[in-house]
Amino acid sequence: MAQGNGSEPDVEQLDSVVIRFAGDSGDGMQLTGTEFTRTAALFGNDIATFPDFPAEIRAPAGSLAGVSGFQLQFSSNEIFTAGDAPDVLVAMNPAALRTNLSDLVDGGLLIVDSGAFKKKNLDLAGYKSSPLEDGSLSGYRTVEIDFGKQVSTALAGSGLSNKDVQRTRNFFALGVLFWLYGRDPAPEIDAIRKKFARKTDVAEANVTAFQTGYNYGETVELFDATYSVPPATLAPGTYRNITGNEATALGICAATQLCGLKTLFASYPITPASDILHFLADRTRWGVTTFQAEDEIAAVTAALGAAFGGSVGMTSTSGPGFALKQEGIGLAVAAELPLVVIDVQRAGPSTGMPTKNEQTDLFQAMLGRNGESPIAVVAPATPAECFDMIIETVRLALEHMCPVAFLSDGGLANGAEPWALPDPSRIEKIHPPLVTDPEGFQPYGRDENFVRPWAVPGVPGLEHRIGGIEKEDVTGNVSYDPLNHEHMVRTRQAKIDRIAHRLPPAEVEGPDSGEVLLVGWGGTYGPLHQAAARLRGEGHAVGLLHLRYLNPLQMNVGEILARWRHVVVAELNRGQLRTILRDRFLVDAKGLNKIQGKPFKVSEVMEAVRPLLEGSAAEEMRA
Repeated sequence: MAQGNGSEPDVEQLDSVVIRFAGDSGDGMQLTGTEFTRTAALFGNDIATFPDFPAEIRAPAGSLAGVSGFQLQFSSNEIFTAGDAPDVLVAMNPAALRTNLSDLVDGGLLIVDSGAFKKKNLDLAGYKSSPLEDGSLSGYRTVEIDFGKQVSTALAGSGLSNKDVQRTRNFFALGVLFWLYGRDPAPEIDAIRKKFARKTDVAEANVTAFQTGYNYGETVELFDATYSVPPATLAPGTYRNITGNEATALGICAATQLCGLKTLFASYPITPASDILHFLADRTRWGVTTFQAEDEIAAVTAALGAAFGGSVGMTSTSGPGFALKQEGIGLAVAAELPLVVIDVQRAGPSTGMPTKNEQTDLFQAMLGRNGESPIAVVAPATPAECFDMIIETVRLALEHMCPVAFLSDGGLANGAEPWALPDPSRIEKIHPPLVTDPEGFQPYGRDENFVRPWAVPGVPGLEHRIGGIEKEDVTGNVSYDPLNHEHMVRTRQAKIDRIAHRLPPAEVEGPDSGEVLLVGWGGTYGPLHQAAARLRGEGHAVGLLHLRYLNPLQMNVGEILARWRHVVVAELNRGQLRTILRDRFLVDAKGLNKIQGKPFKVSEVMEAVRPLLEGSAAEEMRA
């Protein structure tokens, strides 16, 4: 690949690039990807990321199970996914190459740390011969650089141990990529020094490794071109790069201010929800108090106690913890108290694959409790949308005096995208039904939406019974009357159903009717949106209905489904939403289901839809 003529490499302009960094879980791939992403965001590119890492804190070095990856797409156009396949793969060792090479596009750029391709590492990865020597990489533009040798030479005399020197290889790789894509190294150097400010020797070592990588790309003629990805044209505003968990945490702070109450965020750490607790831990100035409970049951009951006391009660978890919280959620249903439960879904069952992505908790959210225990369920579609949807979750919980499940997922939680900072004055206030006047007070008296008053304990004249034993409607007295029980069961359901009257109508992206309607929810939005748009670009009548409200559904969902020849429900599960839609609307919905711990690819969705489009065309020709 060397030019060999001493000339400068050509600069090729690209609309978008997909890069994947892959290496050992200790190689700093998440940090490397995050740093490049931050730079792309500051440059003005649209970005989308997908971190993918093992569940083990430190899997065996060089093993296939220990490979950690970070994929990002940065573009001069609006994008919605981290990309189907990388254009560039940076492989830090043979295991990273073996587990990721099949995803690299044909003719893609492969940058490998050749110094890591020793016999021991090749054996751990299952290679009988070195792929750098046996011709198996001939279909790619392969660039071999001994990262370890380069940083060892650059940091000779630094006083750092060889182990610490080798830890800087990720910043060497980052420097090479900065040069390759024409990024200014100065802001990154400042960022490295700030990040490692408490360890100046480590900071300077990483800066040196980064500069060495940048200079290496500039001076060694291994690349026949450099690349430019211009800034994207985004709507005017102030943007920041944000992950779904960060957006959720900021939304919690905003919701606390909007309702004028204090928030107790009670949680037990669990992947991939823990970052929300971490972020909120020092946000007491915004009215949020965090409580790290000893287990999931303690967390949900502490949040419920806060709700009883007149505060916003919130708890977060993932699928296994959601199961443990169900009895506490059922108590919130019976007591008719507002409770927000954040479930950042992951692959199961049981411990499953804690760092991998699935959408398998919808049935658990809707049906996971004993008795008739209806709750509201919402799901954000993008990392940035987590901010708006958690505010909506708090609004529904407080204004309708009910538990609400917020179904995020690992892809949303850890994925990042640009977020336009909203104008706080344009966000509607939240109005909890708190009462202070004892005149005519009835603990289970209801308004037109079946919402009972929220009476904070300690206010004279508002004393009332609370708990999980059935209550008499209006008075709140303990009641075992069978007709009252049926009345209360139906009333609690009617309260959830009535939420639909306040929801905005569901909207279809694309035509109002036609051949195929894709239906999705949660973090599948990006690939479904792009697949539908590309199929429309080919002349097909394909729409996308992406649902944010899952219980209750928006009032026009059934009407929308009836207008389409084929309905395809795409989910990262075996078909939970599809089952609900088929039962509710008697629609012959087909399933597009993937349960691999990985997101949909745009190409997968398009390939699944094409046979239906071809069948529709054939039917029209016969007619």
